[in-house]
Amino acid sequence: MEKLPRIVFGTWAWGNDGTFGPALDEEALRPVFDAAMQEGTVLWDTAYVYGMGELEKLLGRFLRHVPRDAYMISDKFTPQCANADAENPVSEMFEISAHLLGSEQMDYYWIHNPLDAPRWVKKIIPLAKAGKTGKIGLSIHSLAQIHEAQQILAEAGLAVGAVQNHFSLLNRSSAQSGILNYCHSQGTPFFSYMVLEQGALSGKFDEAHPFPAGSERARI
Repeated sequence: MEKLPRIVFGTWAWGNDGTFGPALDEEALRPVFDAAMQEGTVLWDTAYVYGMGELEKLLGRFLRHVPRDAYMISDKFTPQCANADAENPVSEMFEISAHLLGSEQMDYYWIHNPLDAPRWVKKIIPLAKAGKTGKIGLSIHSLAQIHEAQQILAEAGLAVGAVQNHFSLLNRSSAQSGILNYCHSQGTPFFSYMVLEQGALSGKFDEAHPFPAGSERARI
């Protein structure tokens, strides 16, 4: 599957970290997954750090019954979760996620944030060369860091395949920084995250209908 869909299903809330309120278990999430697939969702965005592997394991169980050519996976390398003693921490985390998700290849594999960014850009190159990731993505990187990564990858005959940053009607930082214009000029897909600001723009919540009690988004 090569055509990039217009809508990606993000699973941050599934790997509950207190941001969204009470955790949802497999029984509650299975109907969500089934409904999303029936409505044409084909690209699932996840990360090991969402639930420290538990979410990937759950999503892997759901996807196990779906033909691999019927969906796409967008997964992430999070520097803060890496084993610094590994020969290649990026490859090691990739293999852990691949096992949990039940897929040897990721359509998109991202460097989740710019902590020590140049180091991880170099470490992701072997994965791309081996065909384990279709596209190399950069998430939460500045325009300068995107340029730097592009230069490093170009030397290896590769390129930044996608950029994922915060963008919504309430947060225009990706436009103000020039990242959107850069992606447009390069033909690089831009993945907007938190487009509904954790529900604030969904129309479901207001003074009479507050966010879940005890959740981080309610506090904020």
